[in-house]
Amino acid sequence: MSATLSEKDVSPANGHRAVLIAGATASGKSALAIELARRWNGVVINADSMQLYRELSIITARPPAEDLALAPHRLYGVLGAEIAFSTGEWLRMMAVELDAVRAVGKLPILVGGTGLYFKALTEGFAEIPEIDPEIRSSCRQLADDGGVEAVVAALTPLDPVGAETLQDLQRLTRALEVVRSTGKSVSDWQAEAQSAPLIRPDEALRIVLAPPRSWLHARIEKRAGMMLSDAGIAEVRALLELGLPNSVPAMRAIGVKEVAEFLSGACDLEEAAQRLTIATRQYAKRQETWFRNQMADWRRLDPAASNTGDLASQLQHT
Repeated sequence: MSATLSEKDVSPANGHRAVLIAGATASGKSALAIELARRWNGVVINADSMQLYRELSIITARPPAEDLALAPHRLYGVLGAEIAFSTGEWLRMMAVELDAVRAVGKLPILVGGTGLYFKALTEGFAEIPEIDPEIRSSCRQLADDGGVEAVVAALTPLDPVGAETLQDLQRLTRALEVVRSTGKSVSDWQAEAQSAPLIRPDEALRIVLAPPRSWLHARIEKRAGMMLSDAGIAEVRALLELGLPNSVPAMRAIGVKEVAEFLSGACDLEEAAQRLTIATRQYAKRQETWFRNQMADWRRLDPAASNTGDLASQLQHT
C-alpha cells in the first residue's frame, strides 16, 4: 500500500491532509461530506462496507445521482453483490484512491459507518492467516441460523471485546472464525504486526456525528419508508433473483431480510416497516458503541443542533 500523505499534500482545510467523517446510519454523514468537498476542493470517498455494492443503492442509502453530481465521489457501487470483501481489500483500494486524489491536488474526505475501516486506516492493519474452511462454514451457518444473538453468544467467552464492540453480523462472524481458527482474537492479531496506517491520526480532521437518539430514530423511521418504497422493494427483488447464498455480505445488509420477508408474504407492509426500524436502530446502537469505545478521541458533532452548512462553517475554523 502507498505511504502516508507527505508535506506537499497539505490541504486548504486548515492544514489537514484528510477529513474522516464517521457516524451511525442516518446521521447525515454524506450531506456533510458533500458540503465540505464543495468548500475545500475535496473528493468524497466511501468508507461504508455496504455502499460498495452496486446492487444496493436505496437499501444502503447510497448517495443518489443528484448528490453524486455535487462533488466527485469514489468507491460507491464498485463491487458486485456476489463478492465477499475484507477490510484488507478495502485498504488496498483506498491506497489507490488516495494516490489518485492527491495527484490532482484535492482533499480526500472519507465518509461511512464502518468503524473497522477507519480503525485500520488510521492505526494500521494486520493480515490474518487463512481461516480453516470447516470453521468458516460452521460459523457462517451459525450466523445464518441464529443471527447476531447466536454469534455474540458464541463469541463472548472467546473474544469478549469483539462481542461487545463489533457492529454487524458480518464482522461478528469474522471475529468468531478468526478466534476459533487461530486461537487469537482479531484485536490480538491487529496488535501484533500491523502495516503502517494509510492516514495518521494527527494529519486528519476526524469527526464522529453524534446526534440525540430521538432525532436519529426519526430519521431511521423515514429511511425505513424509503426502503419499502416501490424502488426499494424492486431493488431487493432484483438482488434475490441473483440467487446468492446468505453467507455473502450483501445479503446481510440491513433491509434485505426485512424486505424479503415482505416479498415472501411472511409479513405485511406495516410489519415490515416495524421490523426494518427495529433492525436499523439496533445497528445504529452497535455503531455508536464502537465509536465511543474505539474512537473516543475523535471530535463529536451534533448534526441536530446545526444545519449542514453551519457544521461545515464550524469546521472551517478547526
